Amino acid sequence: MDGWLSTPVGRPPGAVQVGRGAPPTSGPATLLDLFEGRSQLVVYQFMDNGPDHHCPGCTWFTDSVPVTGLARLAERGISWATVSDMPLAQIEAYKARRGWTLPFVSSHGTSFAADCGAERGFMLSVFLRDGADVYRTYNTTARGVDRLVFVNSILDLTPYGRQEDWEDSPPGWPQQPTYG
Repeated sequence: MDGWLSTPVGRPPGAVQVGRGAPPTSGPATLLDLFEGRSQLVVYQFMDNGPDHHCPGCTWFTDSVPVTGLARLAERGISWATVSDMPLAQIEAYKARRGWTLPFVSSHGTSFAADCGAERGFMLSVFLRDGADVYRTYNTTARGVDRLVFVNSILDLTPYGRQEDWEDSPPGWPQQPTYG
C-alpha cells in the first residue's frame, strides 16, 4: 500500500516524551497518550524559530484550523495535537496571544522532531495505532501542508489567486508578501 509504513515509527511509542500544558492534562505524555484512546492521530509540528520569532506559515496554518474541526475529527476516531520544540511556557504565551484553544504540546528537550524528520522545520503527520504499535501513514511539509489551509484552498479557485509575491501574476494584478 503506497504511503503506508510497514514497521512501527522510530522507537517504541511509550519512549517518546512530550510535555503538555494546560487542560485537559498537564505533565509528561507519550505519543500513545496523544491518541486519547482513538486509533488515529494527526500531528502538526509547529516550527520553533526561537523566542518571539514565531513561524508565520505555522501561525497562518494554525489560525486556519476550524473551531469545530477537531470535534468533527474526534467523531471519526481521530485525535489532533500540535507539537513544537518550543518550551511549554513559550507555547502557552503564544497560544494566549493568538487566542488558540486547540491542544499544543512541547517536545522541547526530546528527539521527537528528529525522530519524525521535522528538525528545525514543520510537518503534518498522520499516525495509526494498533495496540501499542504506532505507524506513520502520511506526512507532508511545505506546500503539502499549505494546501490544507481553508483560505488558501478558496483563494486558489479565484481569478487573482492568493495574490502573493511568489505567484506568476500578470502586471497590475494585486500582490502582497507571502503570509503578509
